[in-house]
Amino acid sequence: MKNFDAVSHIKGKSIYIDDYPLPEGTLHAVVFDSKIAHGKIVNLSLEKAKVSKGVSAILTAKDIPSENQIGGIIEDETLLAEDEVHFIGEPIAIVLADSVTNARKAVKEIEIEFEELPIITNPREAFSKNSLIAPPVTFSSGNVSDAWNNCDTIIDGTIDSGGQEHLYLETQGAISIPIEGNKIKIISSTQSPTGVQRKAAKVLGVPMHQVEVDVLRLGGAFGGKEDQATVWGVLSALAAFILDKPIKLVLSREDDLRMTGKRHPYSSDYKMGLTKDGKILAYEVTFYQNAGAVADLSTAVLDRTLFHATNCYYIPNVKATGISCKTNLPPNTAFRGFGGPQGMFVIEAAIVKAASALGLQAYDIQRINLLKNNDLFYYGQKVENSQAISSWDSAVNLFNSKELIEKKNKFNKNNSLFKKGISFMPICFGISFTSSFLNQASALVHVYTDGSVGISTGAVEMGQGVNAKIATAASKIFSIDITKVKVESTNTTRAANTSPTAASSAADMNGNATILACKQILNRLIDFARTELNASEEDDIKIENEKVFINGEASNLIWSDLISKAYFGRISLSAQAYYRTPEIYFDRDINKGSPFAYHVYGTAISTVTLDVIRGTYKFDSVKIMHDFGKSLNRNIDIGQVEGALVQGIGWMTIEEIRHSANGKLLANTLSTYKVPDIYSIPKEIEVKFLENSENRFGPFNSKAIGEPPFMYGIGAYFAILDAMNSVRPNKEFEISAPLTPEKVLLALYS
Repeated sequence: MKNFDAVSHIKGKSIYIDDYPLPEGTLHAVVFDSKIAHGKIVNLSLEKAKVSKGVSAILTAKDIPSENQIGGIIEDETLLAEDEVHFIGEPIAIVLADSVTNARKAVKEIEIEFEELPIITNPREAFSKNSLIAPPVTFSSGNVSDAWNNCDTIIDGTIDSGGQEHLYLETQGAISIPIEGNKIKIISSTQSPTGVQRKAAKVLGVPMHQVEVDVLRLGGAFGGKEDQATVWGVLSALAAFILDKPIKLVLSREDDLRMTGKRHPYSSDYKMGLTKDGKILAYEVTFYQNAGAVADLSTAVLDRTLFHATNCYYIPNVKATGISCKTNLPPNTAFRGFGGPQGMFVIEAAIVKAASALGLQAYDIQRINLLKNNDLFYYGQKVENSQAISSWDSAVNLFNSKELIEKKNKFNKNNSLFKKGISFMPICFGISFTSSFLNQASALVHVYTDGSVGISTGAVEMGQGVNAKIATAASKIFSIDITKVKVESTNTTRAANTSPTAASSAADMNGNATILACKQILNRLIDFARTELNASEEDDIKIENEKVFINGEASNLIWSDLISKAYFGRISLSAQAYYRTPEIYFDRDINKGSPFAYHVYGTAISTVTLDVIRGTYKFDSVKIMHDFGKSLNRNIDIGQVEGALVQGIGWMTIEEIRHSANGKLLANTLSTYKVPDIYSIPKEIEVKFLENSENRFGPFNSKAIGEPPFMYGIGAYFAILDAMNSVRPNKEFEISAPLTPEKVLLALYS
């Protein structure tokens, strides 16, 4: 199946926010934001800016007609700062002018005076000062305290993992247009159309039905537009509502880097107890999450960290505590993996240290502890259809891991200037929103009289191919060519109360809703065809390849004729369907339940060559055995695995988010923030589909693909570490990501 969006992208015909034709009289918005990380606003003078060339208005919190509040999970985030600012980049005012250039000039004319207040940038310091987003949360099973007495070896340590910039190609932006009846249409670059609609209605003081949000596609998101697109959509809507003019607000790259949150940095403490043969009996971990200045999605991200603290291993005694710490940085937010990578990195580091203490290889400990069917996750869910062992064993056998290890050892024995390293990275990632109420979706399907099909769902296309998968589902149900199927833009007037396109669940939920709606129409068509062909109730009527078959024999009725006749026969050719993920629940009082519909498994084997003199490294190969279920679109799925892997490698190795002591982002341009390029990706990426994997929750037995492969990138860190251990076998290296070449060099020779 083709991904038609990709063809449009290559031709340069795809439309994004900055490409929309603007109505006459559109004003351009530029945000005036805080240049300090924490302080009280003593004086704000707008007089000079207001008389600047081309300026129509400057809006502040005082101009908000209703509530100055856009917080989602916790209502702690103002749209525009009122009396105090809490991070560099916090919006204070919005300038509206006849051009972006004039708006930017006017922003420079705004004068502001602060009374600066103490700044916190470190989560552990925030914890020590009781600066928290929410109370700590603990997941546990068994009895960790008693289990230590049964362990032959106990190890502990501290692990740090850094942030990561989303670096979507399309920066944050929105266009808001007043329409009749005091209504506002927002064309938004958001993963959460209903979230933008809900908050805009709240700020403007109008019912939700007076706010329409439309999303054609996003130029990338990776979680960065799940919650943080809201502020820009609502700001543009506020200006359009007050001035009764169309408003365009698109952030420059510099503004986007400065004003938006990143992947959450974590600092974590762990303790692990094992038997002498490597069986893990107890694991205790505390995660200090750097949430930033307001909650955003931090508590939900922390939840998923706790759900994935043991990765794909069965451990009978677990205590995992998460603490969301409030600092004076831009609010950190959703990012591919949504807290899962931060938790999984810690346990993989603990296993590496335990292996050294026991005189074993890390892969020996990994293999012996993999999840099996009927094991229990420490949060209470039973393991079903586990592919942890099968994906591991398939990878080991297919990729001949024994030979890879032997080649590595032989190379290292014969070379002193270069060393090779290898790592195994198994994954287990739960699919569903951890907030159960979000696991719902709807679809509206129209079959037009010429036989073409239009579909509206709550799924947002952001380069991941969800539209192609939804179209594939419809084409399979109707047995028609996929070119006859169009997936419409995501619009709150056609798909109401949508969940965000996140948690790797969009194709599952919206695809299943589409299937249900298509089946409604199909059943009507089958009944109509039965009458049209004078068939009995016992006759088997099917539509295959756009032809109607009766008892396996092709009739003279084809798809287009059937649709035309059905219309004149007054048969409804439209259907709306609702889907909610079954069998999931979670009790927040005891932190037990079955929060996930299913899990995705897989194993990656990574090899690297380290330049001992310079500290640089190159990835020779990453070989992946992945559990796709029954793939809906193999090309899209392989692309998602490859992209997620490289993004994960970037987080683990070269993408370094740094802030000064006063909260200023130091890597604030694309010349100072390094991401993987063609020279830093693995020379070879080999992806294989795990056989005999079924999934009753996915459309046509498929499995979610967006987030799970990101975790394979964690293996890059431990492949480099393995090479470093070949250079300094008796040294215990500090585990801190990203593992940049500078860090490697300093660690080897300090």
